[in-house]
Formats: sequence, structure tokens, C-alpha cells
Amino acid sequence: MTADPILGESLDRVRSTRSSVKWRRYDPDVLPMWVAEMDARPCPVVVDAVTAAVARGDTGYGWAPPYAEAMAGFARRRWDWEIDPSTTFTVVDVMVGVAELLRLATEPGGPVVVSTPCYNAFFGFLDHLGRTPVAAPLTTAGRLDLDELDRAFSAVAGSRAAYLLCNPHNPTGTVPTREELTVVAELARRHQVTVISDEIHAPLVHPGGVFTPYLTVPGSETAVTVLSASKAWNVAALKCALVAPGEAARPLVSGLHEVLTHAVSHLGLIGQAAALTEGEPWLDQLVGELASNAVTLRSLLAEALPEVSFAAPEATFFAWLDCRRLGEDPAGVFLERGRVALTPGEEYAGDPGFARLNFATSPRVLAEGVRRMAAAVAGGGPGDLDPVTMKG
Repeated sequence: MTADPILGESLDRVRSTRSSVKWRRYDPDVLPMWVAEMDARPCPVVVDAVTAAVARGDTGYGWAPPYAEAMAGFARRRWDWEIDPSTTFTVVDVMVGVAELLRLATEPGGPVVVSTPCYNAFFGFLDHLGRTPVAAPLTTAGRLDLDELDRAFSAVAGSRAAYLLCNPHNPTGTVPTREELTVVAELARRHQVTVISDEIHAPLVHPGGVFTPYLTVPGSETAVTVLSASKAWNVAALKCALVAPGEAARPLVSGLHEVLTHAVSHLGLIGQAAALTEGEPWLDQLVGELASNAVTLRSLLAEALPEVSFAAPEATFFAWLDCRRLGEDPAGVFLERGRVALTPGEEYAGDPGFARLNFATSPRVLAEGVRRMAAAVAGGGPGDLDPVTMKG
């Protein structure tokens, strides 16, 4: 456990030390609360592992077995899930792994079911692959709608179809229950749909929540899971992810070409393995701070912008804001008038009256973001930055 808050970075320091897309896409006066990157102090064990590797010249091509063993150990401790490292396959990141699995599991132009609103990159990769998305909308509470899934699976039956499961769900932050996932597995078996589960946010389930790995539910043997430490430890630049198959899906995963491993970062393998084996105290503190920030955000909105609401997320660092009382394109209004960047709801095939806010930042920056949003709705602009809020 670190003495200082992990999400305690001041805006001026983060902006002056970060050069990622989060901080370069918009003008300097814009407060970026959009892309899935945290304003977090780095995990010390990751810093030490990567720094030591560079210092000793360990910067060659990657060797995956220690990473697979580290992920298996983490899954065993955290979720009582037994992963056989010898059956896994390492790829450069989760979505590349998903895409390559879809190439094997589906035909060009074929259907891929998604539970909308869902992670916007799903649609970009489906377009890139030439696959056809089939929507199975979530319930109004943001949960899997099993009747909609049954309908969608029935519609694609007879073709080589797949279902992209987001577990936990992005952008709503809901965590499917074991019971829900068991029904998904039965529906997939009945309609012969291959389930590919994106579980990148699995370590970020809030206190009191329960994450169920899809491959631990009955009937999931034909499915494949792809996961990574990148989101939970804020190390998207340390590129690697693990493909883990159900027993009956091992032949599918064996079809992945060895050349795909060449893009995996050796430093990514080293850094992520360190996070998974030694970084759990840091993760536990982070998850507690994220849950606290979600409560803080709800309080800030209730006081300054009561027209906007969101269902309490069970995981992730996203708030799926219901801004429908403000009219369409709320994200555009917040950006133009308030200089706050959120992600528009339509990017997730969701209602345009929604927007996704990333609350993985310091409480002071979170308060400034809500202040600017409220000012935008009131018809003004962001005004002068509060130096205490932004730098204290």
C-alpha cells in the first residue's frame, strides 16, 4: 500500500509529464476525461521491473511463458480460476487477439453479436475485419438482456457466428453474474455461437463486487477469453495480452499463427508479469480509490448538475452518464462550452443523450470537470481555472 493516493496527481503535473493521446488530442485548455487512461501514479514494482530490464540491456524479443504463469497465478488467487499456461497464446493486445480469433471463428461478412452500448473499438475492428455487427441491446439497467441475446443468436443460427462479450461491461461498468453468464453459455451452445470474452477490466471490480471469469461457468468449453494487465495497472504502452481457451476451443486457438507473437513487447511481458505477481497491494488501493471517486462524482453531479445521472458502476473507472434531459450531443456541449472532453454515447452504439466519463483522476480534477460541465449547461464557459483545485 502506498502512503499517497494513487489518483492524487495534480492536473498541471500530469499534463506536463504525459505525452499520450489523452493529453495531445485536444487543446491544452481542455480537461480530458475520455479515453481509458488513468491519471495515476505508476505502480512501483512495474517501474522497477521495466527500469531494471532496460538498465541491464534486456530489451530483446519477448519470451511469453513467465507472463502466462503470472496471469495464471493471479487468476487463481483472485478468482479461483485455473488457467493452463501451456494452452494459452500471447498477443500484442486484447483487441488484436479478439480480431485474430474472429478471423478464425467467423467468415468474411459474417455476423458478430455485440451487447450495445458496448466498447467502441469493437465496431472499428469489425469494420476492419469485414464482419457484420448484430446488436443485442442491454437492459435499461445496463445489464445483459438474455431475451435479446436469444433473439440475436437465433437470427445468426446456421452461420459461423460469434458473440463479443465484454466482462465487465464497458461503458456501463456492470459485472455479469454467474447466473447470467451460465444462461449466455447455454444460449451459445444451443445456437452454436462462439463466445469471445474481453475481460481486460476484470481486476477493476469494486469492493463488494464479484467477477466471474466466463470460462468458469458450465457450458463455456467452446469459448475463448482474452485478458491483460494493461487497464488495471495503467500500462497500455506495455503491450501484451493473453488468449486463454476453453477446453473445446483449444483447436481454434492453435490456429493462431506464431508470427502474431512477434509484435508482443518484451518490456510489456516483464512489466505486466511484475504487476500480476507483486502489484496486488497497489491494485487493491487503486480499486478502493476508484469506488470512492464514483461516490464523489455522484455527489458532485447531484449538487451542481442534477439533470445528469448514472447507475453506480460495479467495475471499471467509467460513468455512463445519462444526459438525456440536456438534449442530444451532451458531449459536444461539454467540450465546446465547458472544455471537458467526454466520449459521446453514439460511439458505443448507444443513445446520443449519453456520454462516458473517465473518473480515474484526482477528486479535485473530478470536481473541476463537473464545475465546467455545469457551467456549460448554464450557458457560460469554463471560466478561469481554480488554482487550488487544479494544483493543490
